[in-house]
Formats: sequence, C-alpha cells, structure tokens
Amino acid sequence: MNMTNRFLALAALLAVAIYPNSNIFAQCGGGGGGGNTTANFTGNAIAGIDVDAAGVLRIKQFDARLAQQRFAAARAQGDRNVMRPSELRKVSLNRLEAAIQQQREAGNELSDDLRAVAGLTAIQYVFFYPETKDIVIAGPAEGFFADQTERLIGLNSGQPTLLLEDLVTALRAFAPNTKPTSVISVSIDPTQEGLQQMNRFLQQARRVARPSDAARLARGIKENLGLQTVTFKGIPTSTHFARVLVEADYRMKLVGIGLEKLPVNVKSYVERANPSAIASNAMERWYFQPNYDGIAVSEDGDAMRIKERGVQLVGANERVVGGQRSASGRVNRASQAFCRDFTEKFDEIQSRVRIYAELRQLIDVSIAAAYIQQQDFYGKLEWDMPVLLDESQVSVETYTAPEQVETAVNAIWRGNTLMTPLGGGVHVEPRQALRSDKIEVDTVGDNAKAQKLAGPKDLEPGQWWWD
Repeated sequence: MNMTNRFLALAALLAVAIYPNSNIFAQCGGGGGGGNTTANFTGNAIAGIDVDAAGVLRIKQFDARLAQQRFAAARAQGDRNVMRPSELRKVSLNRLEAAIQQQREAGNELSDDLRAVAGLTAIQYVFFYPETKDIVIAGPAEGFFADQTERLIGLNSGQPTLLLEDLVTALRAFAPNTKPTSVISVSIDPTQEGLQQMNRFLQQARRVARPSDAARLARGIKENLGLQTVTFKGIPTSTHFARVLVEADYRMKLVGIGLEKLPVNVKSYVERANPSAIASNAMERWYFQPNYDGIAVSEDGDAMRIKERGVQLVGANERVVGGQRSASGRVNRASQAFCRDFTEKFDEIQSRVRIYAELRQLIDVSIAAAYIQQQDFYGKLEWDMPVLLDESQVSVETYTAPEQVETAVNAIWRGNTLMTPLGGGVHVEPRQALRSDKIEVDTVGDNAKAQKLAGPKDLEPGQWWWD
C-alpha cells in the first residue's frame, strides 16, 4: 500500500488504569446488567481500580467467584424487609443520622442497610415535612450485595446501590450554614514537561513513521508524556465519590480512542475521524456534564422531582461553565458525532456498564443535596447534621487519593497524519439545575400528591426508611 494513502492515528488518553478487555465491563460485577443477574457472572478474574501509596492508579484483579458466593448469600436473605424490591422507598435523612448515632454509641460498625441507604438505586424525589420534621429522599430500591470489588449492587437489576459515603460526600458539599459548592469536577491533564517531551518525540517520529512503527510510537508517546495529574474540585479527593468521577472519565476516553468496546453500538472517535479534521483540531477534550433540565418542584417548594436523569458527553467548545456554554469557534464533526452518539445512548450504556450508572447517580444526589441547602430545609428543621458532618462518625475519606495516572495510547494506521492527546473530565454544577429558567413548577400538584402519600406515619421507634 502506498504510504501517502495511509493515515496514522495515535490517540493518547489521560487515563486512570488499563483494563485488559471489554468483557469485564459487560458483566454484573464490572458493569451491571438487567434481568437475571446470575447469568452475568463468569469464573474469570476482572480488573478494577487500585491506587498505590504514591497515589498512582493501577489495575487490580478480582476473582468473580467471590461475587457468585455473595450473590447466593444475599438471595437467601430476600425475605428481609430491606432486601425486598420497592418502586418508591423513602429515607428520612435526619432519622438516618439518628440510627447511625445509635450504632456508633453502641460501639458497632455501621450495618449494611445503613451503608446501602436501604437499597436505594436512585433518587427521584426530595420531600420536606414540617409537621414531622423530616427531610426525605425517595426512589426505587431492591436487595443488594457486595461484588468482588466491594461495591454494593442490586440483586435484581445489577444497578449500583446508593452508598452512604457518596450521599454524605454530597451533603457535605452543600452542608448547613455553609457557602454552596459551585463545581464538582475532575480533570486529568498532562504536565507541561510531559507535553514538551512528547512534542519533541513526535516531531522526530513524523519524519520516519511507518505502519510497522505503530507499537513503538505508542510506547514512545506513553514514556515521553509520562504520568499525568488528576485535579478535583468540590469534593475530597480520597472519597469513593472522587473515584467514580475519575473512572467514568477514563473509561469514556478509552471508548473514544478505541481501547474499550462498549456492549452498546457506539462508534469511537478514531473510527469517525479523518485526517483533515484531526490535523486542524488534534487536542480534542470531552466532558461529562448533567442535562440540567428536568427538575420539577411543588408550588410551596417542599417537594422536588428529578424527571429526566440525563448525562451529556460534550466537547470542550460545548461545555457549560458558570451557566454559560463555552465556544472555541472550532468544530470537529467526528468529535461532535461521538459525543452525540454517546449521549443519545447513555441510558442504554449505563444500564449495562455500571460506572456510568454510578456517575448518573452521583449527579442526582448532588442536585438533591444542592436543593436541600437552597431551600434551607436544615434551618427550617433546626438541624445542623452533626453526625453526618463528623468524619470520625461517618468516614468517607478512606481511600488513597488518586494524584497521577498513566497514559494509555492506541495506535491505528490510516494514512500520514498524527493524532495525539485527548483530555477532558467530568464537570458538574448542581445549582445550575435549580435555576428558575431550568425548573418547572408543578401547578398540577403531582409532586404535592406524591409527597403526601410518601409521608412518614406509623413508624416504629428508630425506623428511618419505609415503603
């Protein structure tokens, strides 16, 4: 084949860890899945995230047989109330805190029902009850178990269970009597030194590159670019919340450069790109952000519903920052098509690849926490969340913070043009979803009716959730 008709696409990913194959993301333990959960287990090891003492993210292997054992044990407890599925389970945050305090004062570790927030898999509503003095979150729930990566997932759907530590992280970001957090985000970026070294390497490589050099060039980019920096805003870096953000960002970029194949038909960026587009806009950056529309509130503000749980993938020139959409003036149609395809199929993707379901879940919990603070339910209740805000009582900063990541590189020959690093991250501004031009006021009264039906009544002493 004539060299002038070939196109060299080298995509360098700002990555968290390298997973050996895409199958690990399609099973319940690594990616979730609907229907018969047991059918998603295999006897093979899967990879997950680990962080060494220096804060560098690496891969870690897990044996799927452990998940099979835990699944069977959880199914055997299916007659327990908290393990039963519910279309709308309600959790009182202040009663939840009281239950935590009671267990701590007794010297006990927190029980699984507390750690899994009664099996909630989503937050659909926030209710305030001035009569009973309750702040309530509500959504679907089901039985749960810990898979081989120690994540709690639903017995029936394989979807992630809302974790107490993630809920508490969000509540602390919008705590009583504090300035609201404006941005919750992660960004993975190369160092200036790494970029300079990589550019020097690429200038030399372009002059002599041949198809047989693909592996060598990929290694050269990785070695010269070196470790990259992880930057968080709005949340502690040593939380599970932070790890979800960085893993979702990383995994999306793997898909974009063709190193991970989704179990949903999404064509990668490198498959779409052409030499002219890449040459004019090589530094593509992609961001996850919420669909800020889809919030409905009751006329008195005491009931909020998240109607559309959307997540968007956008290019840097389409990102919303401070409520304003940024614009670079450049358009890369291949990048736009990849982002549009990922966004349109996000619901299907998140139902089969669990990390994206976790990302959507954390966006929802952040919006719920922002709403509770905005409406000053804390002040109305005269509750300052003393236990949930106390790290010694409810520990969430328990992980080694990811500070640096390795670069993952994919090399594909398609001509004589070189495509190099991609970047981006996750960027969430929860209060943008609560702006007056975004919120729909429920004049029909559906939210108020749901609030009335969901109210706490006839609860046993110490009871903090109900169906």
